[in-house]
Amino acid sequence: MRIRTLTLAAASGAALLAAGVLPASASGAAVPKSAQEGSVSAASLLAKVTSCSQISSGKYKTDDETSATIPVCGKNGAVFWKADMDIDCDGQRTTNCNEDRDPWYQDDTAFHQSDGKPLKSESLPYIVVPSSSSIWNYSSAGIKGGGVVAVIYNNKVEYAVVGDTGPTKIIGEASYATAKALGIDPDPATGGADSGVTYILFKNSKVSPIESHSAAVTLGDQLAKQFIAAN
Repeated sequence: MRIRTLTLAAASGAALLAAGVLPASASGAAVPKSAQEGSVSAASLLAKVTSCSQISSGKYKTDDETSATIPVCGKNGAVFWKADMDIDCDGQRTTNCNEDRDPWYQDDTAFHQSDGKPLKSESLPYIVVPSSSSIWNYSSAGIKGGGVVAVIYNNKVEYAVVGDTGPTKIIGEASYATAKALGIDPDPATGGADSGVTYILFKNSKVSPIESHSAAVTLGDQLAKQFIAAN
């Protein structure tokens, strides 16, 4: 939920399926170890997002001081964008996500666990969507908190949930756990990826409970297969 400037970033280094609810008993407490989740390959997903049918009214910046070059694109059953990855370490305080490790740390997330507590960035793969604005309104596009996202980087697929909202003009941010699972440096001050990250958000999906990573993987794999078939 922070606003990063390019200066700061450079200085620091850098239905149920279709409609949506899939219950699960797993807590998703551990950082996922698998860099390739589910049965759908990164290549298969990327082959479906080679061109963009822009659905956003404008484009987004990847950092506060960069030009706005990133559109939100529409596909059957999903929206997607290709951007960088800044590290969101907001939510519950943990060893690696706190005020001492993250200069932009905030102790809350836009969406909460089933017990009402903020999400835990260090252990839960989630992404950040831009807050609704005249550029794009994520909720009007069928995207909601807890929705499933396929995050693709370096030919790896990681399933995450929509867990937080960010600045209205900036796109490209995900949790510590998302970055770590994809082999991206998860340090909130110096980590992240400058480019090459694809985010595919499946419309009208919702993981329940939101904190269950195993539920996100199960539902994500099913929706990814549907996405491949529909596009």
